[in-house]
Amino acid sequence: MFFRTIFHLFRSRFGHRLGHFDIARTSFITLPTDQDILRHMNNGVYLSIMDVARFDMLQRNGVWQIFKEKGWYPVVVSETISFRKSLTLWQKFQVESRILGFDEKAVYVEQRFVRPDADGQPEIYAQGFIRGRFLKRSGGVVSIEELLTTIGTPPGEPVPDWLLNWSTDVALPATRAAAPSTWN
Repeated sequence: MFFRTIFHLFRSRFGHRLGHFDIARTSFITLPTDQDILRHMNNGVYLSIMDVARFDMLQRNGVWQIFKEKGWYPVVVSETISFRKSLTLWQKFQVESRILGFDEKAVYVEQRFVRPDADGQPEIYAQGFIRGRFLKRSGGVVSIEELLTTIGTPPGEPVPDWLLNWSTDVALPATRAAAPSTWN
């Protein structure tokens, strides 16, 4: 994954520029190191590839440069993925990534793994969502107000209610709160 990340980091510098809220399409191929014992892409690899595709999106839409200048960096708070079809060895696919919107604390990103169907139309193989926060290298959290002032408000529909509910339902206690590992 390290070499794939470096490759995409270099490639995204020369890729098609995007608006902050445009859909980024990042191309990949399923490699032998992506495979599990059932000879399809391992479920954990999907999440790693989502990281690479998000970084590509942030590079190409100009947000990464803004974050570097301000001393901000993103962290994933929670993520979920659903699988529909398997990706097998040497299959080419794209990850479509877009910023969906914000709640009072975090940003939401949708990502889809797609391949052409029999008619050449993009077909979803897997779909993931992440909830992320932005931290300041100097310490503290970037507020949504600061973020919206810097990159603007996404067009279109607000973040779906089910996704906002999911983020609340799967949340762990805050960093400084107690979080004992007790099994019931």
